[in-house]
Amino acid sequence: MIESVVYRQGGATSFEDPDRAKAADGTTWIRVTDPGSADIDLLTDVFDVHQLSIQDVTEGERPKLEEFDDYTFVVVKTATLRREAATFAEELRVTPVGVFIGSDWVLTLTPEPTDPVDRVWEAVQVAERRLLSRGPDFTAYRILDAIVSDYYAILDEVETRIETVEEAVIESPDAAALEELNGLRRDLLSVRRLFWPARDAIAVLARGDPDQVQVETEKYFRDVAEDLVHLAELADTYRELVVGTREMYLNSVSVSTNEAMKTLTVVATILLPLSFVVGLFGMNFGASPYNMPELGWRYAYPAVLLGLAGIAAVMAVHFHREGWL
Repeated sequence: MIESVVYRQGGATSFEDPDRAKAADGTTWIRVTDPGSADIDLLTDVFDVHQLSIQDVTEGERPKLEEFDDYTFVVVKTATLRREAATFAEELRVTPVGVFIGSDWVLTLTPEPTDPVDRVWEAVQVAERRLLSRGPDFTAYRILDAIVSDYYAILDEVETRIETVEEAVIESPDAAALEELNGLRRDLLSVRRLFWPARDAIAVLARGDPDQVQVETEKYFRDVAEDLVHLAELADTYRELVVGTREMYLNSVSVSTNEAMKTLTVVATILLPLSFVVGLFGMNFGASPYNMPELGWRYAYPAVLLGLAGIAAVMAVHFHREGWL
């Protein structure tokens, strides 16, 4: 689907023919969604867009910037969360967005509808004064800024999940908590890979290297680049929190294991002398002058039981005073 709009300070006008829109007076924005082969041919004919740039978008290449003679090409990725998914790897959905900035035109290319592009497109349709009075580079800034702003929602969700896992680790650490922590650590690395390449690409715009970027727009791109640096730092901070929580989990498991081993050791220690006494009195050989005289005593059995109970009680009290029980 190809949509065209031409806007100037007085308002915005929609066009069905991209060629006519490009020739019209004002700034032309061509929005292409899920392009077919005919749409791609039209873009290459009307705007002389390179086929490789289109492939970078359709094939989901990493964020980057390329400068051509007549335009500057930037590809970044939107990120959204699918709440119904079970794991963060499935929840994180990225969509590449290609932004082509010309002298008096801007072209956006996406494999599917994306909310940041839709929001800026709507701002043009309602004739937002600040947007209409600027050139195509400012429109590109608004699109990139909308994409980067949505990244904060991703990190907010990650922060919430980290807090939930921390509480679970403190209350009752289990294998599910460890699996969640490992998943969070991997996912933060994946999210971070969105930030730094995009920051490097937008930093070129912030320096004003491309001819299509006006001097007064550079500061806006710098603001987006700074947001990406902040996001990358937040991702690193959250990753450190995940690592710390994972260490806390491992320490909790280690302490629990030590407590269990201590209890088993105390029980085995208490049973050891009892086993010795029972084993000793169990050697009831036949009639012999060397047999234990207690074997013939009428109260020998209850006396042994009381003796065993007394030994166990004395050892239990001792271990309790030592803090082992």
